[in-house]
Amino acid sequence: VLTRWASSFSVAGTKSGALEAAGRPLSTARPSTGKRLKKLLEKTVGNKDCKADIAFLIDGSYNIGQRRFNLQKNFVGKVAVMLRIGTEGPHVGVVQASEHPKTEFYLKNFTAAKDVLFAIKEIGFRGGNSNTGKALKHTAQRFFSLENGVRRGIPKIVVVFIDGWPSDDIEEAGIVAREFGINVFIVSVARPTTEEQGMVQDVGFVDKAVCRNNGFFSYHIPTWFGTTKYVKPLVQKLCSHEQMLCSKTCYNSVNIAFLIDGSSSVGDSNFRLVLEFISNVAKAFEISDIGSKIAAVQFTYGQRMEFSFTDYTTKEKVLSAVRGIRYMSGGTATGDAISFTTRNVFGPVRDGPNKNFLVVLTDGQSYDDVRGPAAAAHKAGITVFSIGVAWAPLDDLKDMASEPRESHNFFTREFTGLEQIVPDVVRGICRDFLNSKQ
Repeated sequence: VLTRWASSFSVAGTKSGALEAAGRPLSTARPSTGKRLKKLLEKTVGNKDCKADIAFLIDGSYNIGQRRFNLQKNFVGKVAVMLRIGTEGPHVGVVQASEHPKTEFYLKNFTAAKDVLFAIKEIGFRGGNSNTGKALKHTAQRFFSLENGVRRGIPKIVVVFIDGWPSDDIEEAGIVAREFGINVFIVSVARPTTEEQGMVQDVGFVDKAVCRNNGFFSYHIPTWFGTTKYVKPLVQKLCSHEQMLCSKTCYNSVNIAFLIDGSSSVGDSNFRLVLEFISNVAKAFEISDIGSKIAAVQFTYGQRMEFSFTDYTTKEKVLSAVRGIRYMSGGTATGDAISFTTRNVFGPVRDGPNKNFLVVLTDGQSYDDVRGPAAAAHKAGITVFSIGVAWAPLDDLKDMASEPRESHNFFTREFTGLEQIVPDVVRGICRDFLNSKQ
């Protein structure tokens, strides 16, 4: 063995010497032109035009079996490579659906295609029923979190692979995903035959689970064999950000201005309860420079802009600003205050992408007309919620509120009752947002 080793070593040495004698360079590396480095950087950065956080929900049930499961992994790997994963491009993770869902790896774990490919290759087949609904709900609720690598303002996508049909209800899971702002794609392979359809709980499961039943979010592959031609069209769909209709939710796509009564009848301790109410409503929303925005105006006979939609772009700063509002004390001119807010707070964002809401809080009769200014606000596309406390007249509250008035105005005898109104206002905003998108 030693002789052979020494022999091979000496041959290698001779070859090397021969190359030197011939005057050829030992290294075959070309002089650096910067192109290679640029290419490496591009690979690391990824496809900037396809920023998305994507979960591949693969079928690991007995429906698919070990052989087709491996073909499925191969297809998902090809999709991942073509997406051009990178730090500033798409990030992907994988969840396996079977009897119980299992997260194979998260968005934060890998940002290079070769690492993702290796991780996909290592996934083991689990078997069991194809409880796709259970797995989709698990993915919506647990996979897409900041701790697991989700990025703010980037579309969240779940690509669900189903071989045959799911064993459980997938419609409810689709609703949960939409509430979380997740775009659900269904990739169906080997649809049930006519004889098998009797075994399917809901034949229309695809249409009920996808983000929108418009044909864009469903994708059919007839078989797991010869799938290469289906990779590019799926990648093109996943990179079409303008089509990600479910990314926008009431929590990340609204502007909410609070119009705060600072009149003498409120008093300092009650004014603190009003600010607490505002904070609790604001906490429910995803406040950021590309998400929801909060503004506040205090009024007596005059108005004071406490902060506008562009002043604070994080939830922490907004809550701090609310705590810092100082009580004015004075009269009550609610109509003028609504006109001021419509013009100065909502005017600059009127053509923006977010839906506009105004929450008016008052404890008494307005000295001026509220009907005209409220009608102008409604006409400007602002949905108005009116909240009255103590001596606030019900007629004023109804005149200010948007239609249907019954669900857009609230009343409580005591300021302590504002706490119970918080969930109703948040639900009302979300209901109106969804209705505006129908």
